[in-house]
Amino acid sequence: MNALDALGNPVRREILTELRRSPMAVGTLAQRFSVSRPAISRHLRVLQDAGLVTTEERGTQNVYAVRVQGFRAVRAYIDSFWDVALSRLEALAEE
Repeated sequence: MNALDALGNPVRREILTELRRSPMAVGTLAQRFSVSRPAISRHLRVLQDAGLVTTEERGTQNVYAVRVQGFRAVRAYIDSFWDVALSRLEALAEE
């Protein structure tokens, strides 16, 4: 899945916000949401498929963390709009 598509869901964005604070096990993360633990696991799988999170087995737990490198494509996409906006601003300033 594409990172931008994965970010289209508000629950997944909230999961990333939580994981930005610190890596967490699925159970710990699920306690912070009103959706079920299996639903959180499905959201995490989508985020992992998009390259936005990593997982590490610690005993019987899967601990998830944000994968900053996964946001490169998102940033490049957003930056492409800034390039256009800055070019337009520069043209206006030159007028």
